Amino acid sequence: MHIQDILEQAVAQSASDILIIAGMPAAYKINGLIRREGERLLPGDIQALVEELYRLAGARDLSRLAETGDDDFSFAIPGLSRFRVNALKQRGSLGLVIRVVSFRLPDREALGIPDNVMSFAGDTRGMILFTGPAGSGKTTTLACLVDAVNETRNSHIITIEDPIEYLHHHKKSVVTQRELSTDTVSYFAALRAALREAPDIILLGEMRDADTIKAAVTAAETGHLVISTLHTVGASSTIDRIVDSFPPEQQQQIRTQLAMVLEGVVSQQLIPALDGTLVPAFEVMRVNSAIRNLIRESKAHQMDNVIAQSAAEGMVTMDQSLLRLVQSGRISPEAALRHSVNSEWMQKRLGALH
Repeated sequence: MHIQDILEQAVAQSASDILIIAGMPAAYKINGLIRREGERLLPGDIQALVEELYRLAGARDLSRLAETGDDDFSFAIPGLSRFRVNALKQRGSLGLVIRVVSFRLPDREALGIPDNVMSFAGDTRGMILFTGPAGSGKTTTLACLVDAVNETRNSHIITIEDPIEYLHHHKKSVVTQRELSTDTVSYFAALRAALREAPDIILLGEMRDADTIKAAVTAAETGHLVISTLHTVGASSTIDRIVDSFPPEQQQQIRTQLAMVLEGVVSQQLIPALDGTLVPAFEVMRVNSAIRNLIRESKAHQMDNVIAQSAAEGMVTMDQSLLRLVQSGRISPEAALRHSVNSEWMQKRLGALH
């Protein structure tokens, strides 16, 4: 079997990921479930597949993988799809985890991204954070948001990604897309450079450390719109995570800055639906004066109450979002309970539905 066959098979089956690990057949992740197909692959087979993949990706140099044991990159096959690759060493042999990325930008309605999330495309300054576990669809939501800005506003959008997944064409806006390791050495370096590149909007793939967070907050303070991601679930844990990445003597300062620049936090999870697909659930927090005070006063744990009571401002908690999916017949009560933040609250509400 050739790597091209495996990639074509994945696209034909609408797989989100391909897992190629020694000792088992090629595996495809489809709607969150892993399906194995074909013959068991031995280390020698995988070595050949890796070499073939690197040739397909523009004759990429294998030395980085040999030296560090990991290599991340993306490439495209015309007429088929884009692919994001993580090549790795495991138990002495090679392995591949490949994300399948469509050439077409995602359709936000087909994906179930609601209006209160898309409304952030109208923001012009400050910071908006998209959070959730790895594989929860943050990159896809961001691509929809960038596309909405690109179609409606005359702006310069700079994206800094690791690696680039969705390609944006220039529409009303100009979109500059930079990739880590290919175009720049780090998020921090690219972010500092971006401030000299006349941006209106900066999309930062991930805020990984205190230096990057500090630079992102500064960019938001100077009148730009900064959009970024974190692997947290929920607005309150997102604020705590940012503050905790700084030494104690700097924490009050970052709270004060965040209280000024933060405009919203969107958290998302992908939930197994009753029809066998995956459906997104969103928590949406719009920062109002009450929330700014809670951030400043180190009372992030009280945010959930404000979000729950602010539906008129387009806010919704994760648990309210899950409950709506149960009420509309999209997901099971068990799935809602499993993914809930406050299981006691969820159990009571689910009990009241019967």
